[in-house]
Amino acid sequence: MTAAGTDTETAPAAPSLGRKVGSAARWSLINTVVMRLGNFATGIILARFFLGPEAWGVYGIAQTVLLVLLSANELGVSLAIIRWEDDPRRFAPTVLTLSALSSGLLYVVLFAVAPAVAGVLGSPEASGVLRVMCLVVVLDGLSQVPAGFLTRAFAQGRRMAVDAVNFVLSTTVTLLLAVQGWGAMSFAWGAVVGSAGALIGCCLAAPGTLRFGWDGEQARALLRFGLPLAGASLLALGVANVPPMVVGSTLDQLALGFYVLAFNISGWPVRIVSEAARRVSFAGFSRLAESPKALADGFGRALAVLVTVTVPLCVLLAGLAGPIVELVYGERWGPAARALPWLMALGLIRIGCELAYDCLVAIGRRRSLIAVQGIWLLLLIPVLVAGARTGGIAGVAQGQVLVAAVVVVPVYLVALHRGGIPFAGIVRACAWPFLGGVVMAVVVLGLERYLGSGVLALLATALAATLVYGLCVLPSRSLLRGHAA
Repeated sequence: MTAAGTDTETAPAAPSLGRKVGSAARWSLINTVVMRLGNFATGIILARFFLGPEAWGVYGIAQTVLLVLLSANELGVSLAIIRWEDDPRRFAPTVLTLSALSSGLLYVVLFAVAPAVAGVLGSPEASGVLRVMCLVVVLDGLSQVPAGFLTRAFAQGRRMAVDAVNFVLSTTVTLLLAVQGWGAMSFAWGAVVGSAGALIGCCLAAPGTLRFGWDGEQARALLRFGLPLAGASLLALGVANVPPMVVGSTLDQLALGFYVLAFNISGWPVRIVSEAARRVSFAGFSRLAESPKALADGFGRALAVLVTVTVPLCVLLAGLAGPIVELVYGERWGPAARALPWLMALGLIRIGCELAYDCLVAIGRRRSLIAVQGIWLLLLIPVLVAGARTGGIAGVAQGQVLVAAVVVVPVYLVALHRGGIPFAGIVRACAWPFLGGVVMAVVVLGLERYLGSGVLALLATALAATLVYGLCVLPSRSLLRGHAA
């Protein structure tokens, strides 16, 4: 049983791996785009017609706690299904038992402390929503093993079917309950029903993988492998979810609602691109871990593609934040636009950091990950508190960008360099997209001032700016072609 890959691929096997990764990446992108567009449309309906900023604030608190619990609910052991070379069916029953026990224990603790947690975060009424919504932790813990088998096999087509079941069930239940006046609780029950459907779907897509078992030696090896990763993941989720906690406890529930909406908008491009990539990046980097040149080339090309695709989306949403928020969600949501430009900049930074995270996990540099995430979280809290008190939700967003750009990115660059990823490759991957983004921002701001903020004016501005960006990134097409190949 090993926790690291070996370079046993023969020349004929490489194209087969390339085809698997390419096919998985395409399915993953389609899946993520479809799901995100569906969630986007659902969010618009709920925000415009059924739920106000206060309900979004309660939902934001519950979602924050849920994401933190999900980061460590299976103690990191499920990644062994993807990473270890041994036949995963030998140790999968032990993984499932560990995952189920830890998830169940986490939920019991959360159920007991939910009122206290909700009170500290400034939303006492979120207690009941927390207790319902975090049932997802238990369901997710059970689904980790079959989902891991799908990821290991690059079976993103079957994963898309599972996610579709989750989306249809959760959206249907959420909308039906929202219409009936259930408020934030509609999100909670929608999430639970969707996760239950996803668990059933995973079991059908990966039959025979949901089997409990126990082997003491395997359990010790899995915990040695998984606990550092769970710690790093918990810190990473802490970094992502400290801001709404600070907003809820420092400002008020109305401000939290505006912040949660702005954060969700900033996730449109970031999550579409990042989630599609992360479903295949860890498995792909794991296969390249013992070949430094192949790993460096693969990372550089992946980063180039992600940045090239994400920059224009971030620039458009940042430059046209006010008109877009009011057009899509209505005038009452206008204050959310104050934080959106800064959150878009943060989203672009996070895409690179998440890819770096997956690469460092794949090459076994877990201590570096814990150090990076620990530094990030330690610095973030005081900066965000100060930002909230001086600038409201915009100050919170600015504080996140400051810490990420000035401290976290350099630390990640050093960690990657020590792991065999040279600075030059990273600069090459980002240079043309960043230049194109600067030119595009100038065009967006100039045309908005000249054309105004009507629907046709926004469409014309977006089209012209995107064309200019496309011309700017043409010199990088050879690197992008290399990734596609």
